[in-house]
Amino acid sequence: MRCLVTGATGYIGGRLAPRLVEAGHTVRCLARDPRRLRDAPWAGRVEIVQGDLGEPGTLAAAFADVDVAYFLVHSLGHRDFERRDRAAATNFAAAARAAGVRRIVYLGGPEPHALPGPADRRPTHRSAAGREGASAHLRSRAEVADILLASQVPTVVLRAAVIIGSGSASFEMLRYLTERLPAMITPRWVGNRVQPIAVRDVLRYLVAAADLPAEVNRGFDIGGADVLTYADMMRRYARVAGLRRRIIVPVRLLTPKLSAYWVGLVTPVPNAIARPLVASLIHEAVGHEHDITGYVPGEVLGFDEAVRLALAKIKDADVETRWSGASGRDAAAEPLPSDPEWSGGDNYVDLRRRSVRAPVAALWRVIESVGGEHGWYSFPLAWSVRGWLDRLAGGVGLHRGRRDRHRLRVGEALDWWRVEEIEPGRLLRLRAELKVPGRAWLEMTAAPDPADPGRSVYRQRAVFLPRGLAGHAYWAGVLPFHGIVFSGMARNIARDAEQLHAREGAGG
Repeated sequence: MRCLVTGATGYIGGRLAPRLVEAGHTVRCLARDPRRLRDAPWAGRVEIVQGDLGEPGTLAAAFADVDVAYFLVHSLGHRDFERRDRAAATNFAAAARAAGVRRIVYLGGPEPHALPGPADRRPTHRSAAGREGASAHLRSRAEVADILLASQVPTVVLRAAVIIGSGSASFEMLRYLTERLPAMITPRWVGNRVQPIAVRDVLRYLVAAADLPAEVNRGFDIGGADVLTYADMMRRYARVAGLRRRIIVPVRLLTPKLSAYWVGLVTPVPNAIARPLVASLIHEAVGHEHDITGYVPGEVLGFDEAVRLALAKIKDADVETRWSGASGRDAAAEPLPSDPEWSGGDNYVDLRRRSVRAPVAALWRVIESVGGEHGWYSFPLAWSVRGWLDRLAGGVGLHRGRRDRHRLRVGEALDWWRVEEIEPGRLLRLRAELKVPGRAWLEMTAAPDPADPGRSVYRQRAVFLPRGLAGHAYWAGVLPFHGIVFSGMARNIARDAEQLHAREGAGG
Protein backbone atom coordinates (compact mmCIF):
# COMPACT_ATOMS: atom_id res chain seq x y z
CA MET A 1 0.00 0.00 0.00
CA ARG A 2 0.96 3.62 -0.45
CA CYS A 3 1.33 5.29 2.94
CA LEU A 4 1.75 8.98 3.77
CA VAL A 5 3.50 9.80 7.04
CA THR A 6 3.18 13.29 8.48
CA GLY A 7 5.43 14.18 11.40
CA ALA A 8 8.32 12.13 10.01
CA THR A 9 10.81 14.53 11.63
CA GLY A 10 9.25 13.75 15.02
CA TYR A 11 9.72 11.02 17.58
CA ILE A 12 7.08 8.50 16.40
CA GLY A 13 6.97 9.40 12.70
CA GLY A 14 10.74 9.06 12.37
CA ARG A 15 10.49 5.50 13.65
CA LEU A 16 7.31 4.53 11.84
CA ALA A 17 8.45 5.42 8.30
CA PRO A 18 11.25 2.81 8.08
CA ARG A 19 9.03 0.14 9.70
CA LEU A 20 6.34 0.71 7.11
CA VAL A 21 8.99 0.24 4.43
CA GLU A 22 10.13 -2.98 6.12
CA ALA A 23 6.48 -4.15 6.10
CA GLY A 24 6.43 -3.83 2.31
CA HIS A 25 4.60 -0.50 1.96
CA THR A 26 5.54 2.37 -0.34
CA VAL A 27 6.12 5.38 1.91
CA ARG A 28 5.88 9.10 1.28
CA CYS A 29 6.83 11.60 4.01
CA LEU A 30 5.47 15.13 4.25
CA ALA A 31 7.84 17.73 5.72
CA ARG A 32 7.83 21.51 5.91
CA ASP A 33 11.60 21.40 5.38
CA PRO A 34 12.66 18.22 3.52
CA ARG A 35 16.29 18.93 4.42
CA ARG A 36 15.52 17.79 7.96
CA LEU A 37 15.02 14.24 6.67
CA ARG A 38 18.05 14.28 4.42
CA ASP A 39 20.35 12.49 6.87
CA ALA A 40 17.83 9.94 8.16
CA PRO A 41 19.31 6.49 7.47
CA TRP A 42 16.10 5.48 5.67
CA ALA A 43 15.69 8.67 3.60
CA GLY A 44 16.72 6.95 0.36
CA ARG A 45 13.96 4.37 0.73
CA VAL A 46 11.04 6.82 0.91
CA GLU A 47 9.67 9.71 -1.12
CA ILE A 48 9.96 13.07 0.63
CA VAL A 49 7.64 15.92 -0.37
CA GLN A 50 7.44 19.46 0.88
CA GLY A 51 4.20 20.66 2.44
CA ASP A 52 2.69 22.20 5.53
CA LEU A 53 -0.52 21.04 7.21
CA GLY A 54 -1.11 24.67 8.13
CA GLU A 55 -1.18 25.57 4.42
CA PRO A 56 -3.94 23.61 2.60
CA GLY A 57 -2.66 24.61 -0.84
CA THR A 58 0.56 22.63 -0.31
CA LEU A 59 -1.09 19.26 0.37
CA ALA A 60 -2.60 17.95 -2.88
CA ALA A 61 0.60 16.42 -4.25
CA ALA A 62 1.40 14.76 -0.93
CA PHE A 63 -2.00 13.01 -0.69
CA ALA A 64 -2.22 11.99 -4.37
CA ASP A 65 -2.58 8.21 -4.84
CA VAL A 66 -2.26 7.54 -1.10
CA ASP A 67 -4.06 4.58 0.48
CA VAL A 68 -3.26 5.20 4.17
CA ALA A 69 -2.42 8.56 5.75
CA TYR A 70 -0.86 8.85 9.21
CA PHE A 71 -1.50 11.96 11.30
CA LEU A 72 1.46 12.15 13.69
CA VAL A 73 1.98 15.88 14.15
CA HIS A 74 1.39 18.11 17.14
CA SER A 75 2.29 21.66 18.13
CA LEU A 76 3.07 21.06 21.80
CA GLY A 77 5.48 23.74 22.95
CA HIS A 78 3.61 26.55 21.17
CA ARG A 79 1.29 28.75 23.21
CA ASP A 80 -1.51 28.32 20.70
CA PHE A 81 -0.99 24.59 20.14
CA GLU A 82 -4.74 23.85 20.35
CA ARG A 83 -5.51 26.22 17.47
CA ARG A 84 -2.58 24.96 15.40
CA ASP A 85 -3.50 21.30 15.83
CA ARG A 86 -7.17 21.99 15.10
CA ALA A 87 -6.22 23.69 11.82
CA ALA A 88 -3.75 20.93 10.90
CA ALA A 89 -6.33 18.19 11.52
CA THR A 90 -9.00 20.05 9.56
CA ASN A 91 -6.68 20.53 6.57
CA PHE A 92 -5.43 16.93 6.79
CA ALA A 93 -8.99 15.53 6.83
CA ALA A 94 -10.06 17.68 3.87
CA ALA A 95 -7.00 16.70 1.81
CA ALA A 96 -7.45 13.00 2.58
CA ARG A 97 -11.14 13.11 1.62
CA ALA A 98 -10.44 14.98 -1.63
CA ALA A 99 -7.69 12.55 -2.61
CA GLY A 100 -9.78 9.45 -1.96
CA VAL A 101 -7.54 8.15 0.84
CA ARG A 102 -8.92 4.84 2.14
CA ARG A 103 -7.69 5.00 5.75
CA ILE A 104 -6.53 7.59 8.29
CA VAL A 105 -4.48 6.53 11.32
CA TYR A 106 -3.96 8.86 14.28
CA LEU A 107 -1.91 8.37 17.44
CA GLY A 108 -3.60 10.40 20.16
CA GLY A 109 -3.69 10.56 23.93
CA PRO A 110 -5.98 8.93 26.48
CA GLU A 111 -9.57 10.14 26.35
CA PRO A 112 -10.09 12.67 29.19
CA HIS A 113 -12.76 11.51 31.61
CA ALA A 114 -13.69 11.47 35.27
CA LEU A 115 -11.97 8.94 37.54
CA PRO A 116 -13.82 5.66 36.89
CA GLY A 117 -15.33 3.20 39.30
CA PRO A 118 -14.36 -0.47 39.13
CA ALA A 119 -17.13 -1.35 36.70
CA ASP A 120 -16.80 1.68 34.47
CA ARG A 121 -16.02 0.97 30.82
CA ARG A 122 -14.95 3.73 28.53
CA PRO A 123 -16.86 3.96 25.24
CA THR A 124 -14.98 3.74 21.98
CA HIS A 125 -15.44 7.48 21.57
CA ARG A 126 -16.61 10.26 23.89
CA SER A 127 -18.26 13.51 22.90
CA ALA A 128 -16.73 16.90 23.62
CA ALA A 129 -19.38 17.45 26.27
CA GLY A 130 -17.75 14.81 28.47
CA ARG A 131 -14.35 16.55 28.53
CA GLU A 132 -15.00 19.47 30.85
CA GLY A 133 -12.10 19.98 33.21
CA ALA A 134 -9.66 18.07 30.99
CA SER A 135 -6.16 19.39 30.45
CA ALA A 136 -5.60 21.46 27.31
CA HIS A 137 -3.25 18.79 25.97
CA LEU A 138 -5.73 15.91 26.27
CA ARG A 139 -8.60 18.11 25.16
CA SER A 140 -6.67 19.02 22.01
CA ARG A 141 -5.79 15.40 21.27
CA ALA A 142 -9.45 14.43 21.64
CA GLU A 143 -10.54 17.32 19.40
CA VAL A 144 -8.15 16.16 16.67
CA ALA A 145 -9.65 12.67 16.97
CA ASP A 146 -13.16 14.14 16.55
CA ILE A 147 -12.13 15.97 13.38
CA LEU A 148 -10.50 12.93 11.80
CA LEU A 149 -13.30 10.53 12.75
CA ALA A 150 -15.79 12.92 11.12
CA SER A 151 -13.72 13.21 7.93
CA GLN A 152 -15.79 10.63 5.96
CA VAL A 153 -12.55 8.65 5.60
CA PRO A 154 -12.39 5.47 7.74
CA THR A 155 -10.22 6.44 10.71
CA VAL A 156 -8.43 4.55 13.46
CA VAL A 157 -7.52 6.52 16.59
CA LEU A 158 -4.97 4.81 18.84
CA ARG A 159 -5.07 6.26 22.36
CA ALA A 160 -1.79 5.87 24.26
CA ALA A 161 -0.81 7.30 27.62
CA VAL A 162 2.86 7.32 28.68
CA ILE A 163 5.14 5.95 25.95
CA ILE A 164 8.25 4.20 27.25
CA GLY A 165 11.11 4.32 24.77
CA SER A 166 14.55 5.84 24.42
CA GLY A 167 14.18 9.49 23.54
CA SER A 168 10.46 9.96 24.25
CA ALA A 169 9.48 13.06 26.25
CA SER A 170 7.54 10.95 28.77
CA PHE A 171 10.48 8.60 29.28
CA GLU A 172 12.97 11.47 29.59
CA MET A 173 10.80 13.03 32.31
CA LEU A 174 10.63 9.75 34.20
CA ARG A 175 14.30 8.98 33.72
CA TYR A 176 15.72 12.31 34.85
CA LEU A 177 13.33 12.77 37.77
CA THR A 178 14.26 9.34 39.09
CA GLU A 179 18.00 9.48 38.46
CA ARG A 180 18.58 13.01 39.75
CA LEU A 181 16.30 12.96 42.79
CA PRO A 182 16.91 10.05 45.21
CA ALA A 183 14.41 11.72 47.54
CA MET A 184 11.67 14.02 46.31
CA ILE A 185 8.60 15.93 47.37
CA THR A 186 6.06 15.30 44.66
CA PRO A 187 2.63 16.56 43.57
CA ARG A 188 -0.48 14.49 44.24
CA TRP A 189 -0.69 13.25 40.66
CA VAL A 190 2.13 10.75 41.29
CA GLY A 191 -0.59 8.62 42.91
CA ASN A 192 -2.74 8.51 39.76
CA ARG A 193 -2.82 5.28 37.80
CA VAL A 194 -1.20 5.08 34.38
CA GLN A 195 -0.94 2.29 31.81
CA PRO A 196 2.39 2.90 30.07
CA ILE A 197 3.18 1.27 26.75
CA ALA A 198 6.50 0.40 25.09
CA VAL A 199 7.27 2.36 21.94
CA ARG A 200 7.80 -0.86 19.99
CA ASP A 201 4.21 -1.90 20.80
CA VAL A 202 2.93 1.51 19.69
CA LEU A 203 4.77 1.10 16.38
CA ARG A 204 3.45 -2.45 15.95
CA TYR A 205 -0.13 -1.19 16.31
CA LEU A 206 0.49 1.73 13.94
CA VAL A 207 1.90 -0.52 11.21
CA ALA A 208 -0.95 -3.04 11.64
CA ALA A 209 -3.59 -0.28 11.51
CA ALA A 210 -2.91 0.15 7.80
CA ASP A 211 -4.50 -3.26 7.16
CA LEU A 212 -7.61 -2.97 9.34
CA PRO A 213 -10.96 -3.62 7.63
CA ALA A 214 -12.50 -0.66 5.82
CA GLU A 215 -15.54 -0.60 8.12
CA VAL A 216 -13.44 0.14 11.23
CA ASN A 217 -13.92 3.81 12.13
CA ARG A 218 -13.30 4.23 15.85
CA GLY A 219 -10.83 4.74 18.67
CA PHE A 220 -8.89 2.05 20.53
CA ASP A 221 -7.15 2.22 23.89
CA ILE A 222 -3.63 0.82 23.68
CA GLY A 223 -1.49 0.13 26.73
CA GLY A 224 1.17 -2.14 28.13
CA ALA A 225 0.85 -5.11 30.43
CA ASP A 226 1.05 -3.10 33.70
CA VAL A 227 -1.13 -0.51 35.40
CA LEU A 228 0.97 1.57 37.80
CA THR A 229 0.95 4.87 39.61
CA TYR A 230 3.56 7.39 38.51
CA ALA A 231 5.28 6.85 41.87
CA ASP A 232 5.36 3.11 41.12
CA MET A 233 6.95 3.84 37.76
CA MET A 234 9.73 5.90 39.39
CA ARG A 235 10.43 3.17 41.95
CA ARG A 236 10.45 0.42 39.36
CA TYR A 237 12.61 2.49 36.99
CA ALA A 238 15.14 2.88 39.83
CA ARG A 239 15.15 -0.88 40.38
CA VAL A 240 15.67 -1.70 36.68
CA ALA A 241 18.38 0.98 36.38
CA GLY A 242 20.23 -0.37 39.44
CA LEU A 243 19.58 2.71 41.59
CA ARG A 244 18.75 2.83 45.28
CA ARG A 245 15.09 2.85 46.24
CA ARG A 246 13.63 6.35 45.75
CA ILE A 247 11.90 8.17 48.60
CA ILE A 248 8.72 9.84 47.31
CA VAL A 249 6.61 12.12 49.51
CA PRO A 250 3.43 13.47 47.81
CA VAL A 251 2.21 16.87 49.04
CA ARG A 252 -0.91 18.87 48.20
CA LEU A 253 0.88 22.20 47.78
CA LEU A 254 2.51 21.32 44.45
CA THR A 255 -0.05 22.39 41.86
CA PRO A 256 0.30 21.19 38.24
CA LYS A 257 1.79 24.57 37.32
CA LEU A 258 4.40 24.45 40.07
CA SER A 259 5.24 20.82 39.36
CA ALA A 260 5.71 21.67 35.67
CA TYR A 261 8.41 24.17 36.66
CA TRP A 262 9.92 21.49 38.87
CA VAL A 263 9.96 19.05 35.92
CA GLY A 264 11.40 21.77 33.68
CA LEU A 265 14.29 22.43 36.05
CA VAL A 266 15.19 18.80 36.72
CA THR A 267 14.69 17.24 33.27
CA PRO A 268 15.68 18.22 29.70
CA VAL A 269 12.00 18.80 28.82
CA PRO A 270 11.42 22.60 28.70
CA ASN A 271 8.54 24.27 30.54
CA ALA A 272 6.59 24.88 27.34
CA ILE A 273 6.30 21.11 26.83
CA ALA A 274 6.40 20.04 30.49
CA ARG A 275 3.38 22.18 31.43
CA PRO A 276 0.81 20.48 29.16
CA LEU A 277 2.29 17.03 29.83
CA VAL A 278 2.16 17.48 33.59
CA ALA A 279 -1.34 18.95 33.41
CA SER A 280 -2.42 15.74 31.66
CA LEU A 281 -1.11 13.60 34.53
CA ILE A 282 -3.87 14.88 36.84
CA HIS A 283 -6.13 12.44 34.93
CA GLU A 284 -5.87 8.71 35.33
CA ALA A 285 -4.78 7.14 32.05
CA VAL A 286 -5.84 3.50 32.07
CA GLY A 287 -7.35 1.67 29.13
CA HIS A 288 -10.99 0.67 29.58
CA GLU A 289 -11.22 -1.56 26.56
CA HIS A 290 -8.76 -3.84 24.80
CA ASP A 291 -10.62 -4.33 21.53
CA ILE A 292 -7.47 -3.71 19.49
CA THR A 293 -6.36 -7.28 20.28
CA GLY A 294 -9.25 -8.56 18.19
CA TYR A 295 -7.61 -7.01 15.14
CA VAL A 296 -3.91 -7.01 16.14
CA PRO A 297 -3.16 -10.05 18.29
CA GLY A 298 0.04 -10.47 20.25
CA GLU A 299 1.48 -9.89 23.70
CA VAL A 300 2.54 -6.42 24.85
CA LEU A 301 5.63 -5.70 26.91
CA GLY A 302 5.54 -5.01 30.61
CA PHE A 303 6.92 -1.82 32.13
CA ASP A 304 10.20 -3.28 33.40
CA GLU A 305 11.09 -4.83 30.06
CA ALA A 306 10.22 -1.61 28.20
CA VAL A 307 12.54 0.36 30.51
CA ARG A 308 15.28 -2.24 30.14
CA LEU A 309 15.13 -2.01 26.35
CA ALA A 310 15.12 1.81 26.40
CA LEU A 311 18.15 1.97 28.70
CA ALA A 312 20.01 -0.51 26.50
CA LYS A 313 19.39 1.71 23.47
CA ILE A 314 20.72 4.74 25.37
CA LYS A 315 23.79 2.84 26.58
CA ASP A 316 24.56 1.64 23.05
CA ALA A 317 24.02 5.14 21.57
CA ASP A 318 21.34 3.62 19.35
CA VAL A 319 18.55 6.17 19.87
CA GLU A 320 16.67 6.45 16.56
CA THR A 321 14.70 9.61 17.33
CA ARG A 322 14.19 11.98 20.27
CA TRP A 323 11.31 14.13 21.43
CA SER A 324 13.39 17.25 20.71
CA GLY A 325 13.69 16.41 17.01
CA ALA A 326 10.46 18.23 16.10
CA SER A 327 10.33 20.95 18.73
CA GLY A 328 12.11 23.77 16.93
CA ARG A 329 10.68 27.28 17.16
CA ASP A 330 9.15 28.42 13.88
CA ALA A 331 10.30 31.99 14.39
CA ALA A 332 13.92 30.85 14.42
CA ALA A 333 13.66 28.44 11.53
CA GLU A 334 14.95 30.77 8.81
CA PRO A 335 18.38 29.67 7.55
CA LEU A 336 21.53 31.71 8.01
CA PRO A 337 21.51 34.51 5.43
CA SER A 338 24.25 34.41 2.82
CA ASP A 339 27.25 36.68 3.26
CA PRO A 340 26.17 39.42 0.81
CA GLU A 341 22.89 39.83 2.68
CA TRP A 342 24.23 40.21 6.20
CA SER A 343 27.80 41.46 5.87
CA GLY A 344 26.86 45.12 5.59
CA GLY A 345 23.68 45.21 7.67
CA ASP A 346 22.83 45.12 11.34
CA ASN A 347 24.75 42.09 12.50
CA TYR A 348 27.46 41.02 14.87
CA VAL A 349 30.08 38.45 13.92
CA ASP A 350 32.80 36.75 15.94
CA LEU A 351 35.41 35.05 13.74
CA ARG A 352 38.14 32.68 14.97
CA ARG A 353 40.80 30.73 13.08
CA ARG A 354 43.30 28.15 14.36
CA SER A 355 46.00 26.14 12.69
CA VAL A 356 45.75 22.53 13.92
CA ARG A 357 48.59 20.00 14.05
CA ALA A 358 46.26 17.21 12.99
CA PRO A 359 44.57 16.12 9.76
CA VAL A 360 41.02 17.14 8.86
CA ALA A 361 39.60 13.76 9.88
CA ALA A 362 40.71 14.18 13.52
CA LEU A 363 39.52 17.78 13.68
CA TRP A 364 36.14 16.86 12.23
CA ARG A 365 35.59 14.12 14.79
CA VAL A 366 35.99 16.68 17.56
CA ILE A 367 33.71 19.19 15.83
CA GLU A 368 30.92 16.68 15.27
CA SER A 369 31.10 15.55 18.91
CA VAL A 370 30.54 18.97 20.50
CA GLY A 371 27.81 19.46 23.07
CA GLY A 372 25.97 16.97 25.21
CA GLU A 373 28.30 15.06 27.50
CA HIS A 374 31.37 16.46 25.68
CA GLY A 375 30.49 20.07 26.53
CA TRP A 376 31.43 23.19 24.62
CA TYR A 377 35.18 23.31 25.25
CA SER A 378 35.34 26.57 27.19
CA PHE A 379 34.13 28.28 30.37
CA PRO A 380 31.59 25.60 31.41
CA LEU A 381 30.18 27.85 34.13
CA ALA A 382 29.21 30.53 31.59
CA TRP A 383 27.47 27.99 29.36
CA SER A 384 25.67 26.49 32.36
CA VAL A 385 24.51 29.86 33.71
CA ARG A 386 23.26 30.95 30.29
CA GLY A 387 21.38 27.69 29.95
CA TRP A 388 19.71 28.07 33.35
CA LEU A 389 18.71 31.65 32.57
CA ASP A 390 17.04 30.43 29.40
CA ARG A 391 15.21 27.69 31.31
CA LEU A 392 13.93 30.25 33.82
CA ALA A 393 12.64 32.31 30.88
CA GLY A 394 10.76 29.27 29.58
CA GLY A 395 13.33 28.28 26.95
CA VAL A 396 15.02 24.98 26.14
CA GLY A 397 18.21 25.62 28.12
CA LEU A 398 21.31 23.47 27.83
CA HIS A 399 19.85 20.12 28.92
CA ARG A 400 18.49 18.62 25.70
CA GLY A 401 21.83 16.97 25.03
CA ARG A 402 22.29 15.02 21.84
CA ARG A 403 20.74 11.92 20.28
CA ASP A 404 24.08 10.25 19.50
CA ARG A 405 27.45 10.83 21.19
CA HIS A 406 29.40 11.24 17.97
CA ARG A 407 27.07 11.65 14.97
CA LEU A 408 24.71 14.47 14.04
CA ARG A 409 21.90 14.87 11.52
CA VAL A 410 20.34 17.95 9.97
CA GLY A 411 17.30 19.05 11.96
CA GLU A 412 18.07 17.42 15.30
CA ALA A 413 18.51 19.22 18.60
CA LEU A 414 21.93 19.72 20.18
CA ASP A 415 21.59 21.32 23.63
CA TRP A 416 20.14 24.78 22.89
CA TRP A 417 21.06 24.56 19.21
CA ARG A 418 19.40 22.99 16.17
CA VAL A 419 21.59 21.43 13.46
CA GLU A 420 20.86 23.58 10.42
CA GLU A 421 23.48 22.16 8.07
CA ILE A 422 26.16 19.53 8.18
CA GLU A 423 28.64 18.60 5.45
CA PRO A 424 30.57 15.62 6.85
CA GLY A 425 34.25 16.34 7.14
CA ARG A 426 33.83 20.02 6.40
CA LEU A 427 31.04 22.10 7.98
CA LEU A 428 28.68 22.13 10.96
CA ARG A 429 26.19 24.99 11.29
CA LEU A 430 24.01 25.34 14.37
CA ARG A 431 21.03 27.66 14.88
CA ALA A 432 20.31 28.88 18.42
CA GLU A 433 16.88 28.21 19.93
CA LEU A 434 17.45 30.38 22.99
CA LYS A 435 14.95 33.04 23.92
CA VAL A 436 16.90 36.04 22.64
CA PRO A 437 15.92 39.26 20.84
CA GLY A 438 17.31 38.18 17.50
CA ARG A 439 18.66 35.16 15.63
CA ALA A 440 22.02 33.48 16.23
CA TRP A 441 24.18 30.84 14.57
CA LEU A 442 27.45 29.07 15.31
CA GLU A 443 29.39 27.69 12.37
CA MET A 444 32.46 25.44 12.57
CA THR A 445 34.51 24.27 9.59
CA ALA A 446 37.51 22.02 9.00
CA ALA A 447 39.76 22.36 5.94
CA PRO A 448 43.18 21.04 4.87
CA ASP A 449 46.11 23.36 5.45
CA PRO A 450 47.36 24.30 1.95
CA ALA A 451 50.90 24.59 3.29
CA ASP A 452 51.00 21.20 5.03
CA PRO A 453 48.84 18.18 4.09
CA GLY A 454 49.27 16.76 7.60
CA ARG A 455 47.71 19.82 9.23
CA SER A 456 44.28 21.41 9.09
CA VAL A 457 42.62 24.77 9.63
CA TYR A 458 39.74 25.29 12.06
CA ARG A 459 37.40 28.22 11.42
CA GLN A 460 34.65 29.28 13.80
CA ARG A 461 32.04 31.93 13.10
CA ALA A 462 29.31 33.15 15.47
CA VAL A 463 26.65 35.37 13.86
CA PHE A 464 23.96 37.35 15.67
CA LEU A 465 21.23 39.28 13.84
CA PRO A 466 19.62 41.58 16.45
CA ARG A 467 15.93 42.38 16.55
CA GLY A 468 15.36 45.99 17.53
CA LEU A 469 17.11 47.94 20.26
CA ALA A 470 16.79 45.02 22.67
CA GLY A 471 18.88 42.89 20.32
CA HIS A 472 21.71 45.40 20.22
CA ALA A 473 21.57 45.78 24.01
CA TYR A 474 21.69 42.00 24.41
CA TRP A 475 24.83 41.68 22.30
CA ALA A 476 26.51 44.50 24.20
CA GLY A 477 25.67 42.76 27.48
CA VAL A 478 27.18 39.41 26.51
CA LEU A 479 30.13 40.80 24.54
CA PRO A 480 32.57 40.74 27.50
CA PHE A 481 32.06 36.98 27.80
CA HIS A 482 32.32 36.21 24.11
CA GLY A 483 36.04 36.90 23.92
CA ILE A 484 36.62 34.33 26.65
CA VAL A 485 34.05 31.78 25.48
CA PHE A 486 34.68 31.76 21.74
CA SER A 487 38.47 32.11 21.84
CA GLY A 488 38.68 29.34 24.44
CA MET A 489 36.38 27.17 22.39
CA ALA A 490 38.51 27.49 19.25
CA ARG A 491 41.73 26.89 21.19
CA ASN A 492 40.43 23.81 23.01
CA ILE A 493 38.83 22.21 19.95
CA ALA A 494 42.18 22.52 18.16
CA ARG A 495 43.98 21.08 21.19
CA ASP A 496 41.62 18.10 21.46
CA ALA A 497 41.99 17.34 17.75
CA GLU A 498 45.78 17.32 18.16
CA GLN A 499 45.56 15.06 21.20
CA LEU A 500 43.16 12.70 19.42
CA HIS A 501 45.56 12.47 16.46
CA ALA A 502 48.50 11.84 18.80
CA ARG A 503 46.66 9.03 20.63
CA GLU A 504 45.66 7.38 17.37
CA GLY A 505 49.21 7.64 16.09
CA ALA A 506 50.60 6.12 19.28
CA GLY A 507 48.05 3.31 19.14
CA GLY A 508 48.74 2.57 15.49
